[in-house]
Amino acid sequence: MPSVPVRFPQHRYTVVIEPRALEHLGASLRAVATASSAALFVDPAVRGTLAPLARASLEASGYELVEHVLPGGEESKNLDSVRALYDVLLGRKLERGAPVIALGGGVSGDLVGFVAATYLRGVPFVQCPTTLLAMVDSSVGGKVGVNVTQGKNLIGAFHQPVAVLADTIALRTLPVRELRCGLAECIKHAVIRDPALFAWTREMLPALLALDADALAALVARNVAIKAAVVMADEKETGERAHLNFGHTFAHAIEAVTGYGVILHGEAVALGMLAATTLAASIGMCPGGLRDELEAVLAAAGLAVRARLPDDERLLAAMALDKKVVRARIRFVLPTRLGAVELRDDVEPSAIRAAWKSIRA
Repeated sequence: MPSVPVRFPQHRYTVVIEPRALEHLGASLRAVATASSAALFVDPAVRGTLAPLARASLEASGYELVEHVLPGGEESKNLDSVRALYDVLLGRKLERGAPVIALGGGVSGDLVGFVAATYLRGVPFVQCPTTLLAMVDSSVGGKVGVNVTQGKNLIGAFHQPVAVLADTIALRTLPVRELRCGLAECIKHAVIRDPALFAWTREMLPALLALDADALAALVARNVAIKAAVVMADEKETGERAHLNFGHTFAHAIEAVTGYGVILHGEAVALGMLAATTLAASIGMCPGGLRDELEAVLAAAGLAVRARLPDDERLLAAMALDKKVVRARIRFVLPTRLGAVELRDDVEPSAIRAAWKSIRA
């Protein structure tokens, strides 16, 4: 199975993609974190399945372990949870060199990563993603953060992990809804960078939905390679990295106004990509057929292409709080063709409303 190197001028790590990677967590971590203690924060969804493997590996490598089960759910990704995790670390007097490990999906990685970035002004952080979405997207690139009432991920930091271990066996027990959410992010990567991957994903959807191990491993590797290439070119999102937010300006507004967890992140991204492509076609940036092609693939993946949404005013107010807003202008990532996107901040409100209408049930 492949490993994907991620290299920055001041930092480097490797994304390991293989079955049973968690059995080697302790040995892998010893190469990058020599402290005597480690903190393992566990998503409740994997408490009884993957956590024992990670715990055994860490203890076999000599780590004195602090283990804590997270509350779980997008609604738990908040500052109250951050304070609770600080209390765990401070209560056990973990020192600056002690690695903090996130075992779980994207919510766990974002929350624990933010704690790692800010505890003692930064401690080593390890990502052990257990969902497809986390493996191909949130575990790579160092974005960590939490939600507040006003919007998603508005409080956060860039804190690169020292290691990422994607144990592909975890995908075999993934609920189908979570699998589909991960497929949305994979389709996003294909739209912004790789037409060949788009065609491959469309063709392989039956195998992927059937949890074919080889197909899933190939999907993870190809998508991690895209994500790594983008973040290595633009670590702090001053330009190209913003392309990864295709669909997310709409998606984050959907999540904020419907209540986190009602529509899952990947489901919101699918809807957001359709809205963004509608917007791009309406202003002449891309052919209208691209939206039809995208909708067909998302529907084949089992993702909703319409949803019951609140009124436009609430959605537009949420968009105005998006992190990509510059000088009060909303920046959209819009496709020009399959495999290419551009940033635009000159879109008329009427076109945005029409885009929302295109995904409203």
